[in-house]
Amino acid sequence: MEQDAALKRYSLMVAAAAAFLTPFMGSSINLAIPSIGREFSANAYMLSWVATSYILASAAFLLPFGRLADIVGRKKIFLIGTASFCLSSLLCGLAWSIESLIAFRALQGIGSAMIFGTGMAILTSIFPPRERGKVLGINVASVYVGLSMGPVLGGTLNHNLGWQSIFLLTALISVFVILLTLAKLKGEWAGARGEKYDLGGAVLYVIGLVALMYGFSSVAVSEWARYLLAAGLVLMLVFVRREINMQQPLMNLRLFSSNAAFAFSNLAALINYSATFAVGFLLSLHLQVVLGYDSQAAGLILLSQPVLMAVISPFAGKISDRVEPRILASWGMALTTLGLVSLCFINAAIPLWLLIVNLAILGIGFALFSSPNSNAVMSAVEKRFYGVASSSLGTMRLVGQALSMAIVTLVLAMYVGRVELTAANAGQLLAGARLAFIIMAVLCFGGIFASLARGNVRSGPADGMPSGPPQARGQGGPPPAGDRNNS
Repeated sequence: MEQDAALKRYSLMVAAAAAFLTPFMGSSINLAIPSIGREFSANAYMLSWVATSYILASAAFLLPFGRLADIVGRKKIFLIGTASFCLSSLLCGLAWSIESLIAFRALQGIGSAMIFGTGMAILTSIFPPRERGKVLGINVASVYVGLSMGPVLGGTLNHNLGWQSIFLLTALISVFVILLTLAKLKGEWAGARGEKYDLGGAVLYVIGLVALMYGFSSVAVSEWARYLLAAGLVLMLVFVRREINMQQPLMNLRLFSSNAAFAFSNLAALINYSATFAVGFLLSLHLQVVLGYDSQAAGLILLSQPVLMAVISPFAGKISDRVEPRILASWGMALTTLGLVSLCFINAAIPLWLLIVNLAILGIGFALFSSPNSNAVMSAVEKRFYGVASSSLGTMRLVGQALSMAIVTLVLAMYVGRVELTAANAGQLLAGARLAFIIMAVLCFGGIFASLARGNVRSGPADGMPSGPPQARGQGGPPPAGDRNNS
C-alpha cells in the first residue's frame, strides 16, 4: 500500500511538472518575439514561424506518438519526449539564426507531442476511477499555471536575462522531470500492447497536416504554397478514408459519424482554439511594437486572461455537471466572440484599460467554454471510449492552435511582408491584426452554432449519462482501442 501511494504521489508530480512545461513554453515565447526579431534582423513572416513551427509539430505528432505509446509503453515515450524537449530547448537557446531557431522549435514541438500524448495517460493508468477526477483536476490546474506564468515569467526573463533564458529554464525543468521519472516512476503502462501500429496512417497524417498548414499560411508569399495546400488536403482525405476502414486505426473516426454530440463538441473545440490561440501572440506584438511597452510590462498586462481562465474553469466544470454543457459552452463562445469583435477595432490609441477588459472577457469566455465542452465530449461516449475521446479532444486543441497561428502567419505575410517589425511599420501590423481578429471573430461566431448543435449529452441534470439511443453513445460501434487516455 505504501509503495502504491508513493507511485501515485510521484506520478502526479511528474505529470503536473510536464503539464506545466508545454503551455508555459507556448505562452512565454510570445513575449520574446520582438527581441528575437531584433537580434536576428528577422521579418514578421519568419517571426510568426517561431511560434507556428512548435505548435504545428506538436499537432502533427500527437496522434502518432499517443498511439505508439499505447503499444510500446507510455513511460518509454514520455521519457524520450522529455529528453527531446530538454535537448531542443538547449539548442533553441544556442540558435545562431532565425532559421536554426525555427528548426529547433519544430524539434521541441515533437518532444512536446510525446509529453502531451502520455502524461495524462500515465495518471489514468495508475489512479483508480474513484480518484481520477481529483488528480486530473490537479493536472489541468498545472496547465493553467503554465499558461498564467508564461507571460509574466517569460516577459521578466526576456527583459532581464534575454530570450535565451526562457529556453534554458524549460531545459532545467525538463531535467528535473527526467530524473524524477527515472528514480521514482517504476513500471510501464501500455493499454494496447500487441496491437498493430498503423504506420501508413501516421505518415499520411503527419505529412498531410504539415503540408496543409504550411501551404495555407504561406500562400501569400510562395507560389508553391498553393500546391502544398492542395496536396495536404488530398492526403488528409486519403487518411480519413483509410482510418474508417482500419480495424486498429490511428484514430477512431467512426465515433464522429455515429455520435452527433461527440462530433459537434469536438468541432466546437477546434473552432474555439482556432479563434483564440493567436490572440496572445498578436497582443504581445501590439503592446511591444505599437505601444512601446517592454516585455516585462506586456507580460503583466497579458496575465489578466489566463488568471481568469484558471479561477473560473473549475467552477464552470462543476456547474456543467448540473447544467447541460452546451448551454454554458455556448455562452462562453458568445462571450469570446464579443471580446474578439471588440479587438477588430484595435488601434494605437486604444486605452490600456479597454485592452485589459477585452482580455478579461476572453478569459471568462474561454473558461465557460473549455471545461463544459470537455465534459460534453467525455459524457457523449461510453467509458470504453474515454481514451479515444480524450485523444480526439487533444488533437482538436493542437490542430486548432496550429490553424490559429497559420491564419496570423498568412495575414502578417500579406500586410507586413518580409520586413523587420519596428515602430515604423506599426500601421501595417495594426491593419493585419485587425483582419486577423475579424477572421477569428467570424470563426467564433460560427462556433456558437456548432456548440448549440451538439444537443443534450445527459438525460437528466445529475445522472452524468449521455442521452439518446445506445448507438449515439458508441454502443454497437468499433471495438475499444485499448486503454488510451492521450488527452
